[in-house]
Amino acid sequence: MPSRLHQKALEDLGSRIVNGTLPVGHVMLAEQLESELGVSRSVIREAVRVLQSLGLVQSTKRVGIRVQPRSDWNPYDPLVIRWRLRGNNRGAQLRSLTEMRVAVEPMAAELAAEYASESVAEELHDIANKMRSAGQDARRFLELDVRFHSVVLAGSGNEMFAKLHDAVEEILTGRRDMGLLPAHPHEEAVQLHMDVAEAIAIRRPAEARGAMNEIMRQTIAEMQQEWAQIPRGTDAG
Repeated sequence: MPSRLHQKALEDLGSRIVNGTLPVGHVMLAEQLESELGVSRSVIREAVRVLQSLGLVQSTKRVGIRVQPRSDWNPYDPLVIRWRLRGNNRGAQLRSLTEMRVAVEPMAAELAAEYASESVAEELHDIANKMRSAGQDARRFLELDVRFHSVVLAGSGNEMFAKLHDAVEEILTGRRDMGLLPAHPHEEAVQLHMDVAEAIAIRRPAEARGAMNEIMRQTIAEMQQEWAQIPRGTDAG
């Protein structure tokens, strides 16, 4: 029960901060939140602790809990990503995340082809084959897709790339929840994942990079209408 209440309070406050209902500079008092959300002080304290770790709020004695500017937020945290994707300006968030993937994942595939162990290459081949076998099971395909990209990021040997796996999982899951994934996996997409796995297995960095880059370009083509009318530099909510 405490865990459920904590999650409810965290989701409520985090979502309202990210979508601007609780604007920058707004000050909340713990006792007010207790009454508003119908939870205990300890639940509020724990939710605020998490929000503070994300940069969304700053809690100060005798002042209260102040909403922080977006420049203080941790944009890579899965919770922040999830709330932003549910917010009023999800297109800007989709653009930022997709452009990050375009910049990072082809390089990760190239590095994996140079440095990944044989076990990593074998795992990628296994996942790609299972993606093909998933057929019309979109949910299973998504699970495998998340795993595939996570293994490539980790297989790069770059610990900063590897840490992006949660962000990649969040955007892929978010696309499903928003109806922005194809109802059925495209054969071309499946083949490109096979191509990445094969290039990594036979140590061909340029081919691995090229195949992953094509996956990313297809991703942009599928979603760019979501941000087509949003000026660059818009403060995403």
